[in-house]
Amino acid sequence: MQSKESSNGDAPVSLPKVTISTQVVAADSVQAEEVPTIPLDSLESISTLQPEVSVHAAASTHEVSMPVPLVVQASKYQRNFLEWFQIWWEGTRPAYLSLSLMPVLLGTTLAWTQTVSPKHPFGHFHFTHFLFTCLAIVALQVGAQLVNDYYDYLRGIDTSNIFGPGELIQQSLVKPTTVLSLGLTLLGVGALLGIVVSFVGGPWVYAIGLVGLLCAYFYSATSHSLGSLTLGELVSFCVYGPLITIGAYMVQLQTEHIETSVLLYSVPLGLFAAIIIHVNNMRDAEGDAQAGKRTIASILGLQWSRALFIVLVLWIYTLVVVVGISSAAPHLILLTLWTLPLLLVAVSGVLRSQTPASLHLAMHQLLSLERLFTLLLIIALIISAVASMLPHFPTNLTPT
Repeated sequence: MQSKESSNGDAPVSLPKVTISTQVVAADSVQAEEVPTIPLDSLESISTLQPEVSVHAAASTHEVSMPVPLVVQASKYQRNFLEWFQIWWEGTRPAYLSLSLMPVLLGTTLAWTQTVSPKHPFGHFHFTHFLFTCLAIVALQVGAQLVNDYYDYLRGIDTSNIFGPGELIQQSLVKPTTVLSLGLTLLGVGALLGIVVSFVGGPWVYAIGLVGLLCAYFYSATSHSLGSLTLGELVSFCVYGPLITIGAYMVQLQTEHIETSVLLYSVPLGLFAAIIIHVNNMRDAEGDAQAGKRTIASILGLQWSRALFIVLVLWIYTLVVVVGISSAAPHLILLTLWTLPLLLVAVSGVLRSQTPASLHLAMHQLLSLERLFTLLLIIALIISAVASMLPHFPTNLTPT
């Protein structure tokens, strides 16, 4: 027995001692009254709710039945042809195709104007050569962009950039190896088409095509890619300016001789390409720096990158004015100055931009500016060539 004093000082109160023990009772020694029972009504309720009860061994159960989800998961969703076409179309970044197609148009136009003469006032235009040149250039550019997406994915570049890549890999729409395989396939197709058109262009076109193919692959491939060695702007200037323009000129004219004017007119297009790549790198400067990709924009910073942008723009329009007012060149190329209003919009956008989204918008304005500038230049060259033949039209068109 244990005792406990009360709180008011009275005599201690005795409490019974409780002993807790555990006893194992055999089944044959238990009385009926000691076995817990379940009311019959409850058993009937359980039987009604679950009429069949199956007992399985835990080791034999290999599958778990899951309910059908209300929303179909993306991995089980089967896209139709139009949806896949839209995905791949956006993945190829069609807005950038003008960077390669505009030099082809310019080089072809310069070649055609060389064939305009009093005897042939309409000149000679080889549509097949022009078509195969366009197909080769587009295949090389799209292949280069897909290869770029793959190697950027491997190096962790643009992983969280919603404005950068085509999002084929970043959004898990297509397997990375599929993107690489298609990119390499398109590079191969572009190389084969380039070999075909080089038959009429001569050995220099082979050299130009080889340089373009190597730049397309090594721009982003390997850890020491051209784009990561601060050479992106220079490579873009050479490829999307003189190389493609001169190559298209040679293929269309079927000659190995290059006029000085061809090189001169290709410079503005190369500078536009360098500017667009530079603004693209300005937009991605923070992400590129974190991924270890060295670009001019990530090295110079925003303010000095803007200064370089202004210098490149001034070179373009200064060259146009100097060439346009000279007596040896057609003065109508000054029509390209009609792009000045759009230029002011794009320049002000770059100078005032503080976020990647605003720089992305400015870059697309520059792409539109480059297309308009090139088209006006081509129109000016065509009008100048046709106008020089106007005095000869009556004698050539009147039957003798």
